Amino acid sequence: MFKHTKSVTTLPLLAGLLFFLLLALAASPPLHAAEDENIALLDRSAKAFASVVKQAAPAVVHVRVEKSVKGSGHEFDLFNDPFFERFFGPQFKHPRQDEQREFKQRGAGSGFIISKDGLILTNNHVVGEADTITVRLADEREFKAKVIGTDPQSDVALIKIEADHLPVLPLGDSDRLEVGEWVIAIGSPFELNQTVTVGVVSAKGRNRIGINDYENFIQTDAAINPGNSGGPLLNIHGEAVGMNTAIFSRSGGYMGIGFAIPINMTKAIQEQLLKQGKVTRGWLGVVIQDVDEELAKSFGLDKAKGALISEVAEKSPAAESGLQKGDVIIELNGIEVTDVSTLRNNVALIAPGSKVDAVVIRDGKKKTIRITIGEQPAEMAKAGVNGDESLQSMGLTLQDLTEELAGQFGYRPDQGVLIAEVEEGSPAALAGLKPGQLIEEVNRHRVRNLKDLRKALEGVKPEAKVLLLVRAGEYSQYIVLAPAK
Repeated sequence: MFKHTKSVTTLPLLAGLLFFLLLALAASPPLHAAEDENIALLDRSAKAFASVVKQAAPAVVHVRVEKSVKGSGHEFDLFNDPFFERFFGPQFKHPRQDEQREFKQRGAGSGFIISKDGLILTNNHVVGEADTITVRLADEREFKAKVIGTDPQSDVALIKIEADHLPVLPLGDSDRLEVGEWVIAIGSPFELNQTVTVGVVSAKGRNRIGINDYENFIQTDAAINPGNSGGPLLNIHGEAVGMNTAIFSRSGGYMGIGFAIPINMTKAIQEQLLKQGKVTRGWLGVVIQDVDEELAKSFGLDKAKGALISEVAEKSPAAESGLQKGDVIIELNGIEVTDVSTLRNNVALIAPGSKVDAVVIRDGKKKTIRITIGEQPAEMAKAGVNGDESLQSMGLTLQDLTEELAGQFGYRPDQGVLIAEVEEGSPAALAGLKPGQLIEEVNRHRVRNLKDLRKALEGVKPEAKVLLLVRAGEYSQYIVLAPAK
């Protein structure tokens, strides 16, 4: 009886368990179905990128430039991006450099159309010194372009072609861009038109790179190479959020670090270039420095941020408004000031004559000061990159070696003075000096910064030769610079 009862009551239980197991299996998709769902997700993502590119690409153009230069002809390479030549120097040198003849140098870059009647944004270093500019559209049509205006300090240029009903790339808001967001670069690296690369925003607010006077770069790992200069950096909505302008590379090609000018800065500059053909920048008239931990404690700050005023120029907007030496500016025109670069960039973009409020810390207390922004004097055009006049006359533009620059070039902070730019055809260029090299000695005197360099050159006559110890990577050599005759 017991066994019979047990067998009779167990059968319905087993049947019930089997029923619920079948229901569970039916509710859970098979493994291949889950895989199909993941593939479908990837497919939608790929199609989303493709859709953005399809909409944006027609407004991205190839910019070809030509200019007459003097040289041996061997140092010019058709596929070298103009910025790359300027920052890293020619990659090939011919031994017979004393044979100076006139050649046509060709360069290439990118740009993007911002108006239906042919306004195009690109880099100043692409078109700034060109004799002729040719723009090729995505549909292979070609037009001669004219320069509306250029701004070497930010490396932005505005050019125009005579055409109508052109595709236009919408401009986004770079302030809303966040680190980690997807971005897309379109351009003509090595003259390979309409090349598309994808990456993320690696960082924002990169400055003190030593490329431009005014820097607030978006850093991206989307592949950017020589020829991408002037092309757009897009967000996933197909809006231009930046203008690709430079790469950091020790090899000459892509190494995962590219820089783009924020589109909000570009828009402000473009508007001035369109209206007046040049950029007029705001000016305070102060010497400022970053605030470190020790300075923060000394000036009664909670955090090491802001811009400390170390000097106020006489009769300047700062002096007339009541700003004083020792004030720490923490906010200007409603924008937080985190360091020297943010203050400098913000002031530069404010129209002269505008009235703004500055929040400062003075004697440990907050104080709001109303300032009427002045116009930046013309002689300050190269204020961000300094050097001694005798070396400038020989074609060198120099700057102090910041910690960030030292890390990028493989040097130590305070190791020497960085060569930021070498003028083409100058005594410095003929001596083989290149941007990115380091001056460690001047006339057998050790120099660690521009102050040391100027001291070492005190009393040196303009026509005198200068002995330099120059380092390039792991190696250094002595070079004698002689003024041009």
